[in-house]
Amino acid sequence: MKAQRMMWIAWPAFLVAGLLELVVFGLVDPQDLQWFGHPLALSRQGVYTVAFFVFWALTMVSSGLTTLLSMSPFEVNRCPVPPNGRPQDCARDNSCC
Repeated sequence: MKAQRMMWIAWPAFLVAGLLELVVFGLVDPQDLQWFGHPLALSRQGVYTVAFFVFWALTMVSSGLTTLLSMSPFEVNRCPVPPNGRPQDCARDNSCC
């Protein structure tokens, strides 16, 4: 289930990062970019690569937050330890999990 959830996050984020890459660098020339008043010390391909991974990371955070907020309270609060393996003083109600 976790692998499937990760693909729900990574694949749409990959597609959106690609789209952002096309839009941003369709309007901006990487050679014109500056960092604190100095030109970037990267080639165009380097800027494209770094920007793609930054866009991908940001959109993965967005997709991950959406996936987290779409989970039910039961999924979020589910105890991974089986009821017969929990300690006696466990704060969770053993009847619900």
